[in-house]
Amino acid sequence: MLIPEGRIKAAFDAGVFVLKLCGDVRLTLCATLDRQAQQLAQTPGLETLIIDLRDASNVDSTALGFLAKVAMAVQGGLAERPTIVADNPDVQRMLDVMGFARYFTMVESPITETCELCDLPEIPTDVDETRRRILEAHRILMRMNEHNREEFQPLVEMLEAQEEGSSHQQ
Repeated sequence: MLIPEGRIKAAFDAGVFVLKLCGDVRLTLCATLDRQAQQLAQTPGLETLIIDLRDASNVDSTALGFLAKVAMAVQGGLAERPTIVADNPDVQRMLDVMGFARYFTMVESPITETCELCDLPEIPTDVDETRRRILEAHRILMRMNEHNREEFQPLVEMLEAQEEGSSHQQ
């Protein structure tokens, strides 16, 4: 079975922002998620944030790190915690293990379905920028709980060593 390529859709209506991840969401979409986190932190009138993962077949750890960054960007600015909608037991278990319940309200179906969602354009990045984003995402995940710290420490150390190596070459 062919897994559809990842896409991110969004809608903002009456104070509710919905970010919907579809297909196979990987590090290639992290620049898009990062820009969204920065924009959401400055969105006037934002009252509710919903991240919908019902159509996501896979969300890699880098993308999860940027979902956490989105939640942290709006922390304190919303009346209630952001919501993650996930009905796949594997996705729910992964979010639970990674500590997302500390930052999000987890539900299996949204309170209301949103209006029309628009595809967000994928923001292209170069190799160095992608590596920096992967590193940032995993540092964020490591701060969420001890399991993540142990899980991602070797990857972060390897990426930090690569970053030091590439900065010495310039």
